[in-house]
Amino acid sequence: MFPTARHGYDACIDADTVAKMLRRWVDRLPELVTDTVDKDGLPVPFDRSRIFAYAFRHTYAQRHAGADTELHTLRDLMDHKSADTTMGYFKVSMQKRREAVETMRKHVVDRSGNAASTPSATAYEVRSVAVPFGNCTEPSNVKAGGGRCPIRFQCSGCAFYRPDPSFLPAVEDHIRALKAEREMARALGTAEFVVRNFSDQIDSFQNVVTSIRLQLEAMPEDDRRHLEEASAALRKVRAAAPAPVVLPVPSVPAQSTADE
Repeated sequence: MFPTARHGYDACIDADTVAKMLRRWVDRLPELVTDTVDKDGLPVPFDRSRIFAYAFRHTYAQRHAGADTELHTLRDLMDHKSADTTMGYFKVSMQKRREAVETMRKHVVDRSGNAASTPSATAYEVRSVAVPFGNCTEPSNVKAGGGRCPIRFQCSGCAFYRPDPSFLPAVEDHIRALKAEREMARALGTAEFVVRNFSDQIDSFQNVVTSIRLQLEAMPEDDRRHLEEASAALRKVRAAAPAPVVLPVPSVPAQSTADE
């Protein structure tokens, strides 16, 4: 990771040297302040002792956790032997979780992007279950913990689908995946109804994204930042939870073998 000018198998800068180099660089910075101001309106200096090499690793992991990276993926990225170690980056206090749910329940929409706020935080958590692209309120699926979707997680066509801003990254990733599948279907000359199914799902999910984005843009900056913090907290909670069992969905093959 940090090679030296010397030749040889082990010619690299060791951890202690990296730490000393980082400390010298930080100490020589002319100014290092926080976003906080003191009573006179001046920026509060940042505590330079909090900057050390291991802090970068912690920040890397914490940002992945906040960005909805799956638990076992982050475990591999961090080279942890046990997922229990990685779980430390996904933990959200019960109080913070309750506050996040209380904020998020007011911004739930339905499959058409229309406001469908949940009456209470309890209803948000107890009467719905997180599935890949939003919350689901279908009773049997809720009871099964999200593993018994009757329509194979084609959420955008379901009346029980309840997305909210915390699911935006997942929905947008799914839209990109659907577009790639649609192009593959076209390239393989599949029946029009297959292509149309992809297009209908894309349009429906995109309508949800557009509605939520417009809602966010209309909010005051402080409220929007508060909602984004709540979204990040809930994504951490979901990332640490067991993933629902997704029913197999036939996918378009990478290439046709009909002529082989």
